[in-house]
Amino acid sequence: MKEKDVSPEEAMEQMQKIFRKRGTKALEMARKQILQEKIESKEAREALTYFMTQYWHDLARPSLLSSVCEAVGGEPELTTSIAVPMTLISGAIDTHDDIIDQSKTKNGRPTVYGKYGKDIALLAGDALLLKGLTLLNKIAEKDISSEKMRIIVDIVKNMFFELGDAEALELQFRRNLNVSPQEYLKVVRKKAADVEAHARIGAIVGGASPEEVEVLGEYGRSLGMLILLRDDWIDIFDVKERRSRIKNESLPLPLLYGLQQPAIKHELRKILQKKTVTRKNSEIILDTIQKTDVLQMVAKLMNALAEDAILKLRKRRVKGKYLELMAKATLSSLNE
Repeated sequence: MKEKDVSPEEAMEQMQKIFRKRGTKALEMARKQILQEKIESKEAREALTYFMTQYWHDLARPSLLSSVCEAVGGEPELTTSIAVPMTLISGAIDTHDDIIDQSKTKNGRPTVYGKYGKDIALLAGDALLLKGLTLLNKIAEKDISSEKMRIIVDIVKNMFFELGDAEALELQFRRNLNVSPQEYLKVVRKKAADVEAHARIGAIVGGASPEEVEVLGEYGRSLGMLILLRDDWIDIFDVKERRSRIKNESLPLPLLYGLQQPAIKHELRKILQKKTVTRKNSEIILDTIQKTDVLQMVAKLMNALAEDAILKLRKRRVKGKYLELMAKATLSSLNE
């Protein structure tokens, strides 16, 4: 079956197999790097162990690195040495993000913040970040040349600044009913810097031309936005996540679109302005949104992003079979 005929659900099923095959080694190596550290504090040690063994199962980023590398003619295995520090750095970003958003659970599991509290979560995130940056600095030239590493380090630096800027801007969106979808999407694009950085790094390790690096960077930006909007889609249907977003974070995109609809905006505002949004009120919000074409608007946007990402690859003749599958797989939640 040709990739273009694969449904989003089939793409997700295929990608999960690819993630396990391509991402497991880097994740296991990253775990070993953290767990070998001598930490006297029992709670800090438990928090890091919990994060690395029970919570953090990110196989997608190492798989993206290797798939992009392969797409430009490089050997996928070359990305393992850099996937390890990037896995730890991404884990640190996620841990700090949970503190900012006061996210106590994700995907049905307690976050480090939710399980151990703010102070331990902050220290655990710092440990992950420092270890990741240290390992990044120690990558041997036999794996990746010093010239490429200079470019990669600059990409990581730019990623941190853009992510920090996005988080700072998003703080203004908390319990803010006047945020436009356009303002929100601008921040989502900034937050996609993480995935773009991984795509660019994979391309550089694979020996891509400057033009290929740019195309794959643009692809990564679109893929990152798709992943974030997929989270929004999932959150709007999950009662715990929906209530957490309303209370502690920026409102998910479907709700922002709903607040723009004349037929339902007053009803939504009346509920959202309450000091506490109960479970029942949260269900009313979802029912109200589903009476309009709000969800169709989000689905249309996500489909357009996926099509654009795939088209960019094909126009530049980047043979990224797995990359196309990744973009398509993000749409699987739309049919659930």
